Amino acid sequence: MREVAREAGVSKMTVSNVINDRAGASQETRARVLDAAERLGYRMNDAARHFRAGRSGTFGLLVPHLDGPYYAHLTARLDTLARAQGYHVILERTGASREGELAALATDRMRSYDGIVFSPVELDISDVIAAEISSPMVLLGERRLSGPFDHVMMDNVGGAELATTHLIEGGATRIALVGGCRGRLGISMPTLRARGYRRAHELAGIPVDDRLIGVAASFTTVDGYQEIMRLHEEGVPFDGVFALTDAAAMGVLRALVDLGVRVPDEVQVIGFDNDLEGDYLIPRLTTIDPGNDSMAEHIMQRLLGRVEGRFAVGEQAVEVVTTARVVERETTRSSIRRRVIDHVTALP
Repeated sequence: MREVAREAGVSKMTVSNVINDRAGASQETRARVLDAAERLGYRMNDAARHFRAGRSGTFGLLVPHLDGPYYAHLTARLDTLARAQGYHVILERTGASREGELAALATDRMRSYDGIVFSPVELDISDVIAAEISSPMVLLGERRLSGPFDHVMMDNVGGAELATTHLIEGGATRIALVGGCRGRLGISMPTLRARGYRRAHELAGIPVDDRLIGVAASFTTVDGYQEIMRLHEEGVPFDGVFALTDAAAMGVLRALVDLGVRVPDEVQVIGFDNDLEGDYLIPRLTTIDPGNDSMAEHIMQRLLGRVEGRFAVGEQAVEVVTTARVVERETTRSSIRRRVIDHVTALP
């Protein structure tokens, strides 16, 4: 650091401020310091920096399961953002059970993490508070958990309404809900997305046939495949499918191919999550992007802000809800019609 300061013609403190992205240096000075650091091959010693600050340089990420792509992609996004700030993410699976979540919060490892990102499924806010975790924590998930922790969540109801409305606008009137919930009580991913599904039908004036709602224990590719086969075997007609996850939608597409059903000509399909794999399927999967990148950025911003003292002491916890959008590809008719119109418009 002394060599960088000498090369840039500034003090060692100025180099420290620039490298640690603190205020106090002009843009010209920052550029000069960063240029000198690059030319000299300077690299910050993250381990020493964390040690001096009394930190481990690690964040714990507690997720329900790892049998689908969503949490894998979320982990990758968070790890990329954390590494850019000199931290590492350590993944822990809770099993989506109350026992598993309580056991994870009770381990000594929780006390060694500088911060924790926790996606609770069964625990409520009183359980989390009772765990007495001293490190900053950011919650994520479907339920609004008012309390002392920052909370980042996706718009499940709005995203599901968008998905269902997109199918309706493409001409679908009998839409299967794969992995849904027939009841209206409770707050969970399937109940919230089922609520958006029903709301879109109500707004369009289309009645919901409960036989089209397939309840699943999980939301994997196998579940999607089996649900379509159930509808086929029971003779329940459908012309659209809203799968609660992209993983389930992949199973839906495979089942429709096996049944000789053309997508989207006979049945339209839309998923939820905007997993990277959906853009490489045949046909490419239309899906809902719940704001994946924005969610990861908000999580890391809140966590780093708490860990590194960027927020004022006692600053109130915030709740962030990301915005969902339709990613139109090839499994819905409306996207195909739009591409045809665009093509015709582009003709000389």
